[in-house]
Amino acid sequence: MTIQTLVSAVKQDTETLPQRMGLETNAVIINQTDRYAYQEKEYGPYRIDVYDCEERGVGRSRNTALLRADADIVLFSDEDIVYDHGYADKIVSCFRKYKDADLLLFNLEVNEKRRTYWIQKAVRVHRFNCGRYPTFCAAARLSKLRAAGVSFSLLFGGGAPFSNGEDSLFFTDCLRKGLKIYALPVKIGREVERESTWFHGYDKKFFTDRGVLFYFLYRRFALLWALRFVITKRKVMCREIKPVQAFGLIRSGIREGRKLCRG
Repeated sequence: MTIQTLVSAVKQDTETLPQRMGLETNAVIINQTDRYAYQEKEYGPYRIDVYDCEERGVGRSRNTALLRADADIVLFSDEDIVYDHGYADKIVSCFRKYKDADLLLFNLEVNEKRRTYWIQKAVRVHRFNCGRYPTFCAAARLSKLRAAGVSFSLLFGGGAPFSNGEDSLFFTDCLRKGLKIYALPVKIGREVERESTWFHGYDKKFFTDRGVLFYFLYRRFALLWALRFVITKRKVMCREIKPVQAFGLIRSGIREGRKLCRG
């Protein structure tokens, strides 16, 4: 069983990036720069395919990596991930254990303020709990992804029109296509803290974009999820924009999402 790490990066030094990340697999690095170029590099026993691309957007970057992947298992990653020694063996071992799994989600340490999940026991992931997981915690059977025809949205995420949510949409799409996802209490690395490329506070754009995402995820149930979101997050996210105004902005985003889906 072969494994490949798919790295989404922005203007990185790709000579040093594999070492900084602690890569222990072949890798495809999509580096968003100001030129088009390709290099095949060696990092110890591993082959590193580096593609410099002018296009922006994390969804576009991940799709580009998927198109060029050639391993049995692909691990989604970002430039700010540092892996534990032996991470690749852990992932392969888990796929051998969970033979019916199409995707497996793993623990990575992140700053407490950014943490959206921590897996404490093995669980089946479903449509209504997949939104907490980031893409960089996921590994997948490449053949299953291609057979299902899933890909990342170009509308959401860093460098896209709407600020985040590409991971939730991706996992939701996988589940809609019948793929099986499990979350496992297995740690494989950590995220190095850095300034966010998309988050600039809980401002009007944040709430409007969240409304667009809710429509794409939940359709006719979007308003219910918006209400739940405002109620549960109001103490953290509604300090500058009051809950009623935040809910109104999310509703506006839901209407925008509905227009987009109708074309």
